[in-house]
Amino acid sequence: QVQLVESGGGLAQAGGSLRLSCAVSGRTFSGYTMSWFRQAPGKDREFVARLTWSGDTTYYADSVKGRFTIARNNAKTMIYLQMNNLKPEDTGVYYCAVRTPGTSSYNYWGQGTQVTVSS
Repeated sequence: QVQLVESGGGLAQAGGSLRLSCAVSGRTFSGYTMSWFRQAPGKDREFVARLTWSGDTTYYADSVKGRFTIARNNAKTMIYLQMNNLKPEDTGVYYCAVRTPGTSSYNYWGQGTQVTVSS
């Protein structure tokens, strides 16, 4: 099993910044993919950013490209999401997730952390 615990959410003003963290513990897998998702009120959960196991390739949703940065520490025990130039539409619950090798969907999720951006 893999445990994921997010932190760092809160209230920010439009144009401000927040940094989310996700602590990864438990059984670790070589080659897993780490990502952030978010869910706004009344909407489906959506992809935000993804980082490959090697750490050298990132992918972002068009809505956050150029404003958000996903990263991890060398030990692969922490996943970060640096969010700059926040907009009210970034409001939602943010989840970190891990997809282990050989699986087609994300099989481990954190409990989520609330991000609220005021205009």
